[in-house]
Amino acid sequence: MRSYQYLPCCQTTVDFVCYYHILSLAPNCFLRPREAQKAADEAKARFGHIDGDHLTLLNVYHAYKQNNEDPQWCYENFINSRALKSADNVRQQLVRIMTRFNLKMCSTDFNSREYYVNIRKTLLAGYFMQVAHLERTGHYLTVKDNQVVHLHPSNCMDHKPEWVIYNEYVLTTRNFIRTVTDIRGEWLIDIAPHYYDLSNFPSCEAKRVLERLYNKRERERAANRG
Repeated sequence: MRSYQYLPCCQTTVDFVCYYHILSLAPNCFLRPREAQKAADEAKARFGHIDGDHLTLLNVYHAYKQNNEDPQWCYENFINSRALKSADNVRQQLVRIMTRFNLKMCSTDFNSREYYVNIRKTLLAGYFMQVAHLERTGHYLTVKDNQVVHLHPSNCMDHKPEWVIYNEYVLTTRNFIRTVTDIRGEWLIDIAPHYYDLSNFPSCEAKRVLERLYNKRERERAANRG
């Protein structure tokens, strides 16, 4: 499990509403044997979530628990049972640590419309420095260091969101970002305003988009003040 970047204001902004669920996120757990690639891809697609890879992994974890952690179920669905078992062990360890230090564990009901939204916000609170913006040219630029990157072919989305968070920066023949999830631009200025302070932001298309979002937010505040 990768470490999260920490921003002091995140806890008050997002309240880590679904941190308990984030503990379930596993590393990449999909198997794709050469002799059964088509079947493996079809199995992976059954767990896919429209908003990205982190939520797809969470769907896998839910299914794993619902099937009583059955190794045969993992085998039939081309899932790495050891990876899920390891993630489950880490989750239990983190829950024990949070309990020991009296850290609040909140949870959004799985059937709530806000369930996946809250998880995406919480992921952003942890990975606010690992964000990329879709340019008009069709490629992505990583925020602040402006590196041209592409979504890794293994991603689960059938569209290219304007903003994404990512786990890994992969250097091959092209620069890829892997394990990505769709986020909203307005969340950046709500969850990590210090990092997205435009006075320290390089000139780029993402900065212009953020400027419009900041201006919109200021107009909304002015209207509320009446």
